[in-house]
Amino acid sequence: MTAIAVTIAGSDSGGGAGIQADLKTFSALEVYGASVITALTAQNTVGVQGIHDVPTDFIAAQMDSVFSDLKVDAVKIGMLSQARVIEIVAAGIERHGLHHVVLDPVMIAASGDRLLAPDAIEALRRVLIPLAEIVTPNLPEAAALLDEPVATDEETMLAQGRRILAMGPRAVLIKGGHAEGAESVDLLIEPTSVHRFAAPRIATKNTHGTGCTLSSAIAAGLAKGLTLHPAVEAAKTYVSAAIGASRELEIGHGSGPVHHFYAWW
Repeated sequence: MTAIAVTIAGSDSGGGAGIQADLKTFSALEVYGASVITALTAQNTVGVQGIHDVPTDFIAAQMDSVFSDLKVDAVKIGMLSQARVIEIVAAGIERHGLHHVVLDPVMIAASGDRLLAPDAIEALRRVLIPLAEIVTPNLPEAAALLDEPVATDEETMLAQGRRILAMGPRAVLIKGGHAEGAESVDLLIEPTSVHRFAAPRIATKNTHGTGCTLSSAIAAGLAKGLTLHPAVEAAKTYVSAAIGASRELEIGHGSGPVHHFYAWW
């Protein structure tokens, strides 16, 4: 059977993040990708110039269309800019009995532009996080979910991850890309275990879409039948290589994308 993953997220007109990054990742990892678009952004490597939210009834229609026809093996959820959108997506997940849900709580673009309304954070906590197999916040996102300062060490990362785990997901991956040090460390926190994934920190400005790419790579692994730990490990390896190869690309004037197809081009 063909492995199928669906991304529920916003469109990045610049092609480096969002729906575009997710579909590139699925394709690079040999998974068929479909999509549900929640928002359109006027966006490039420099920043986000505008956001146009897709009407919620049309988001629901996209979900019903895709999930009534395709045998979906995993779902990645990214940008959901408003509380009502979060509620509609959560209702669709429950309506279609979806499993292997990877939730990337996208709040701020790499450029610093806000992608999630502040009043929508409570909706994330209340209705969507409990439905996820894994939640993948970076350090600022984890702090926002908990209304706490940003973690500056692994001990605090672990403590915050456990508090997010108490919100109801099966697992939490706290991503340390915003931290300092020679290594970029992510912590996979499950009810009875913690796994540390470390990779050398790569000095590059081309980090646009790294969070989208990691979460969609995890979804691709789950879609192909991997269990959670191997799926996260494979995704970390893929993203690290894509960041390292990003110097081969010359895209835009700001924070460029990672090289999703480094193994193919």
